[in-house]
Amino acid sequence: MPTYAAADADLAIIRGKRVAVIGYGNQGEAHALNLRDSGVANLVIGARDGSGSGEKAKAVGFPVMANADAAREADVVVLGAPDEKLPEIYARDLAPNMKHGAALLFIHGFALHFGFIQPRDDLDVVMVAPAGPGSALRANYLSGDGYIGLVATHQDVSGHAKPLALSYGAAIGVGAGMIETAFREETETDLFGEQTVLCGGAAELARAAFDTLVNAGYAPELAYFECLHQLKLLVDLMHTSGPAGMYKAISNTAEYGAYRTGPRVIDAHVREEMRRVLADIQSGKFARDWMAENASGLEEFTAMRERAAAHPIEAIGRRLRALMPWLTKSG
Repeated sequence: MPTYAAADADLAIIRGKRVAVIGYGNQGEAHALNLRDSGVANLVIGARDGSGSGEKAKAVGFPVMANADAAREADVVVLGAPDEKLPEIYARDLAPNMKHGAALLFIHGFALHFGFIQPRDDLDVVMVAPAGPGSALRANYLSGDGYIGLVATHQDVSGHAKPLALSYGAAIGVGAGMIETAFREETETDLFGEQTVLCGGAAELARAAFDTLVNAGYAPELAYFECLHQLKLLVDLMHTSGPAGMYKAISNTAEYGAYRTGPRVIDAHVREEMRRVLADIQSGKFARDWMAENASGLEEFTAMRERAAAHPIEAIGRRLRALMPWLTKSG
């Protein structure tokens, strides 16, 4: 896949634009701060009047206004609000007010790819998606380490949409590597990774292993340490060196057990279920279900959140983490 670096981008492009960041959450905050530090001076935040995020943006010196007002004179409108909120925001505040020929910039492709937003024909439509949370994007910008991101072009009315995306990417700090992709590929792989590994699979695996040990009579403290606490140490090794590098760093006993048992846990049934999860994402079923859940008041979502928070691993984890104050210092 084509990959671009900061050297391939012209920062003067984004520095010469009026940019409106709609939403000042985890991603919106990091984008806005990094843009400002990269010399984008004409920058406003779109937020509801009196909202906590709007007040937070004001506290660090950003001009804050209603979404429609922020978008009215903007050359680039950045969609930093949550996926489920974007269709309403676009239809109500942005589509009627964005000036002709402006650019609509997505941070994640969900709302566009699944058809919840259909951008006006006169707009450039691009995506710049950091490969991680806003907090990490901001931390790496401040440290000078740089970050990786994905860029995509959906509509290029002006003939300059891609250079704009690259310029924006360099300004927010993903100039270490901007991988060119498509909205579909970014969206579907992102949802699949979150659901099967990063957020769904890893948490459920830890809970299931914890339950297995505790139900067999082992102390919950030991179950927590062995099935959750040490997970970060191994993930850090995989993050920096890959699975093979992780295996080199652990004992031969642990490595032998990994080869023997990993395929027993992640067996043919699990792999088939992953294919079904991917099919639900590709077909749009997951997206429709999620938007319908929002429209109906989030009753099922709230119940699932409460069940997860009530799992015994949470109480034992809080007690043990209180003994380890260095965890909060290390991030």
